[in-house]
Amino acid sequence: MDHDALNWLSLADKFAAEGDPKGMRACARELWDMDAESMDGAAVMAEAALYSGEREEAQALVEEILAKKPKHLRGRMVKAGLAAVEFRLDEEIPLLQEIIAEVERKRNALEPDDAYFGVLTHILKKARGWLADAEYLAARPDKAAKELLARSEICEDPLEKAEMYSKYLFMSNYREQSIFESRAAAEAYEPMLSITPYLHEDVKKLPEKKLRIGYLSPDFREHAVASFLEPLLKGYDGEHFSVYCYSTGRSDHVTKKIRACHVHWRDLRGRSPRTAARLIAEDQIDILMDLSGHTQGSCLPIMAYRPAPVQLAGIGYMNTTGLSTVDYFLSDEVCLPTGEVTAEGFTEKILRLPDSHLCYRPGFAREIPAAGTEAPCLRNGYVTFGSFNNFAKVTDETLLMWRSILDQVPDSRLVIKGKICSIPSGKAIVKERLARLGVNMARIELRPYSPDYLEQYRDIDIALDAMPYNGGLTTCEALFMGVPVVSLRGRSHGARFGASILTNAGVRELVVENDLNYVRRAVQLGKSPELVGAYHSGLRANLLKSPLMDSKKYMNALQNGYRQIWKNFCTN
Repeated sequence: MDHDALNWLSLADKFAAEGDPKGMRACARELWDMDAESMDGAAVMAEAALYSGEREEAQALVEEILAKKPKHLRGRMVKAGLAAVEFRLDEEIPLLQEIIAEVERKRNALEPDDAYFGVLTHILKKARGWLADAEYLAARPDKAAKELLARSEICEDPLEKAEMYSKYLFMSNYREQSIFESRAAAEAYEPMLSITPYLHEDVKKLPEKKLRIGYLSPDFREHAVASFLEPLLKGYDGEHFSVYCYSTGRSDHVTKKIRACHVHWRDLRGRSPRTAARLIAEDQIDILMDLSGHTQGSCLPIMAYRPAPVQLAGIGYMNTTGLSTVDYFLSDEVCLPTGEVTAEGFTEKILRLPDSHLCYRPGFAREIPAAGTEAPCLRNGYVTFGSFNNFAKVTDETLLMWRSILDQVPDSRLVIKGKICSIPSGKAIVKERLARLGVNMARIELRPYSPDYLEQYRDIDIALDAMPYNGGLTTCEALFMGVPVVSLRGRSHGARFGASILTNAGVRELVVENDLNYVRRAVQLGKSPELVGAYHSGLRANLLKSPLMDSKKYMNALQNGYRQIWKNFCTN
């Protein structure tokens, strides 16, 4: 390839990385003028149109490119990108797999200092990232994790490398892994950041001082985490604590409600981790809590600077951060019982609360409808099981247990509701998977995601939890809508989340310890319509009085924990 053309392609890729489609279009015009027949200019123009949301332009250009050069690499990549934005997984996934295999062959034949090597790397990173997203949507998180890890390995920028690896860590939670494998993988994250943390040598160690508590998150908005925020922001003891919120994400109507609380608000959007850490340190925060862990928009690069002398993580993520600068992880006696080996999966010390490590307060993030007071089975004459969890959490082993439950409860149905059922290619993937496992599709209803999903719990008699990555907010919402949830207590913190919620909701009898009892408990419930009816009529009232929703008791325990870890800091 012509040296000048390679330079323009490399510059276009630089503009793409910076989110500058106008710069890409300028490069495309130069390439077009140099050699219109190569179709490289048209391909860069198509890529810029894709990123700008100009789908019709991108589609027209791709058709022109591939009509003249069917194997044009960037043209095919943009074609895959168009399939991605239109959720055509059946077309997107094989095309991206084909592109990745071809690019890797070509890259392996080049030296890293070859200009074309960098162009191929841009395409490879895009293709792996899109394929990871597609595999996740297709409920194959193990394959998504593999792509994210592979993408991380070809990133040169430390923050980008760490970001991809962080996403890999998050995705790994969806499938069974030992606590020691999980911890070892998380510990590999920190060295990628190459950050020197603050030492806080001048902090005055006053055990009884009024503490400044900081909460750091990209999710101070309509998000699952918002259903657990209200006690932290409204229920704290203002005489002994002051609260600061550090937001790194977008704003919406929930953000406005948060800002109306008696808290100090700091908007850190667009700030580098280094700058964000400096701004937090300037507020002289005593204890900083990260609410995101290795989830989307992770704030852990900020935590790696240690902007506060005492740092902890929890609520928004169910596993270890792997950071030496995070001192504690918030948990409870069900998820991580005192003395159990499970805590060894964490690099952090465990701050255990006696009851739940979170407090469910519905209504803060969205309006909650009235619960159904009558179990659907009493009017339908058959039992309806349901799962509203992200289908990526549902393993084949879980589906086999669900099949066994349906087989043993005559005329029963199962409703699977979620984003994967909102797109034709996604529904086809679910149907193929269920058919492969011998599930009778006549007993299955696939429902798309919808904003009124809470009201649709009125169609469900019994909810079935996923494993090994349990539902969190999904389980709380099902219970609040009067629907009992059967959950298996696993071997890790994330696999015991459901057990903690159910125990603190006062329905410990719905927690089981193995696969056999999971099926047995669901079948027992399915054959007991009167018992199911009792749950539906009484669950919300009982939940409102339970430790899971007792914000005063929760904040007393949490603030006692804050005071204790601050004293630990002062005495060490």
